[in-house]
Formats: sequence, structure tokens, C-alpha cells
Amino acid sequence: MTSFSHSTPRTRLFRGWFVVAGAFAVTLVGFGSAYTFSTFLESLQRDFGASRGSVSLVFSLAGFLYFGLGMVSGPLADRWGARRLAVAGMVLVGLGLAAAGQARSLAEACLAYGLGVGLGVGASYVPVLGAVQRWFVRRRGFASGLAVSGIGVGTLAMPPLASLLIEALGWRHAYGALGVLAVVVGAGMALLIEDDPRHRGLGPDGDPPQPQAPSAVPAGFTVRDAISSRRFAGLYAACLISSFGLFVPFVHLVPYALDHGLPAGSAVLLLGAIGIGSTAGRFFLGGLADRLGRQLALPLMSAGMALSLVVWAVSSGFWGLAVFAFAYGVFYGGFVALLPALVMDYFGGRSIGAILGVLYTSVAFGTLVGPSAAGFAFDISRSYMLPILASIGANLVAAGVLVAMSKARPGARPGPRGTVGNEPTHAQRS
Repeated sequence: MTSFSHSTPRTRLFRGWFVVAGAFAVTLVGFGSAYTFSTFLESLQRDFGASRGSVSLVFSLAGFLYFGLGMVSGPLADRWGARRLAVAGMVLVGLGLAAAGQARSLAEACLAYGLGVGLGVGASYVPVLGAVQRWFVRRRGFASGLAVSGIGVGTLAMPPLASLLIEALGWRHAYGALGVLAVVVGAGMALLIEDDPRHRGLGPDGDPPQPQAPSAVPAGFTVRDAISSRRFAGLYAACLISSFGLFVPFVHLVPYALDHGLPAGSAVLLLGAIGIGSTAGRFFLGGLADRLGRQLALPLMSAGMALSLVVWAVSSGFWGLAVFAFAYGVFYGGFVALLPALVMDYFGGRSIGAILGVLYTSVAFGTLVGPSAAGFAFDISRSYMLPILASIGANLVAAGVLVAMSKARPGARPGPRGTVGNEPTHAQRS
């Protein structure tokens, strides 16, 4: 009886999973709204008489902002708390979508969608990811993967929903409806975000808190020490190189399918296949990497994306493209899930939001260039072969950089409160 009574409190649901649920909803609504863009691309191109490259700039601007803004939102979350930024971000997404539906020119659509969705996702993404990292150690990879699996579910659900709304209401009212959804669901669920288990008298994973003052600074690197390390330089270079092609399928796979004679409904389903694969990758590869080692699993994700892009290069029918979309989603989802967990392993929780924010500027620059460059390349050659081949090469180079980085010594000084980054963390050993 004594043993049973001692174990009963452990049966209560750990509060950290509510934080994961809030992060899941924020990433679902934010990125799901962003990835509906290819569903609207044909309507925007037709109504505004624009080239595919210029329309793709709308997504590139949004992507640049929602990754680049992490450099600001991460430190703000460390100071003000992730919940406030997540709620504000979801409201911005909703307003941006609604304003895009009222645009009278491509420039207005670019400003409304790019600034609204870009700033909104940028204000919320890094803060909610940073919050999740603090709540877990042993299951950090799984929890991080579960949180960002909202991106996969959003990619699965939101484009078909947008397609139905466009068919029923027209693209302008469809944007308005998505804006309402972003505010109601995204901002509402963002209220579940909390920054630190110690505020609840808990330790990571629901364990008893470590014997330290509640106001103590978490162990880990300062931002300056982290970004001056060889590990950070390797991560930054790999993310920058990979991101030149990372989001090309999200913008151009649907137009590619339409160009090859697939009906619109089938083309949109391909984005859903990326979403299904991405969700599976975030769930299963994150947990698997917790056991096999995250620093070796990450380059495997880049290599897997490169191999799946080969399938795209040789496919023009629905089933070939569906195989590509699912496989790409699996490895893309695994990459996105593992990256913040690996950053936490290397640099600790002291400045996790700020460090992630600086790191994601690499993805911002790649996203600004990649999708729009692919669109302009198509305008010139009437083919996507060159962008696909460039994306394959970028992912292979990124995988090589990550492998080299995993073998290098850390090469940075830890912050004064811990040695995270020079020694394996508990999560890396388990």
C-alpha cells in the first residue's frame, strides 16, 4: 500500500504536456496558414497578372520574417515570457490573412500576408519552442517533435481546407476565414504556454526540482559564448545551406503538379502528403533520436531530404510525386524536430530562446532566396529541374557539414552557471 500511494502522484498528467499542446496548436495554425500559400498562388497570379517568381516573393518575405524575427522574439521571450509573444503572434497572423483578402494589388498582398503572417509566426515560433525545451530532459526530442508536429498537421489539414474555402467563398473570403481561425484557435491555445517548470514547483519531466533558489538562472551558455563556438558555426552553416531548398516544395510542388496535368484537388493532396510525412517524422524520428543520438541523427535528416528530392526530379505522375512528398515530409519533419533539441543539448536553457533566434536567421536568409529563386528559374526555363537539383546539392552539403561538426570539439566556454555543451547532457546519454 505504501508503494502504491507513493506512485499515485506520478500518474497525474505532467504540466509540460499542456505546454506541448499549446506549442502544437501555435505551430499548426501559424505554419498551416503559411503553407496554404501555394493553394492561393494560381489565384494571385491570375488576378494580379504576375509572374510565378514575383508571386513566390510573397512567401519568401513571410518566411524571411518568421525565421529572422526569432533573433528578436527569442530574447524577448527570455525576458517577458513566451505566452505573451505567442498570443500576440497568433493575432498578427489572423490580421495579416484578413488584410491579404482585401488586397487590391500584388504589392498589397505581399505586405499584408508577408508582414502579418511573417511577423506573427516569427513572434511565436521560437518562444514556444524554447519554452518546451525547458520542461523536458529525458524526453526532450519526443516533446520537441510533438510540439512542432503541429507544422505537419497544419500542412496536412490547412491547404485542403483553404482549397475548399476558395471554391466555396473565393480566395478573398477564404483568407478572411483563415484569419478568424488563427485568432480563435491559435491565440486561445497559446494561453497554455508556460516558461519554466520551477514556477509550478516541478523539475523537467515532472521530477522534483533541483535544490536551487526559484530565481536561479538555468544552466547553460550565454548567447555570446554560444554563437562564438564551433558547434554553433557548424549548425548555422548547415541550416543556411539546407534552407535554400528547404521550402521550395511547399511553394512549387502544387504548381509543378498542375503543370504536369494533375487536377487541382490531387495537386493539393500532395501538400497533405508532406504534412502526413512531416507529422510521422516529428513523432517517431524525434523519439528514436533520443535513443540513438541526436547529433548523428540530424545529418541523416538532410541526407534523407536530398534522396527524396531525387524522386521529385524523375516524377511527373501523382503516385511518384506522392512518394516524394511523403518521404520529404518525414525527413523534413525529423530535421525541424531535432534541431531545437540539439541546440538545448549543446548550449543549455539559460538563453535558449535567444540562441534559437540567432540560429534561425540562417533559415530566414535561405527562405528569402530559395522559393523566389525557384520561381524566377521557372519563369526563364519553364522547368523546375534546376531548382530541384540545387536543393539536392544543398542538402548533401549540409549533411556533410553536420557530420564534420559532430566530430569537432565544442570549442566554446560555458556560461558561469553550467558546463552544458562541453559535456554530454543527461538527454544525450540516455
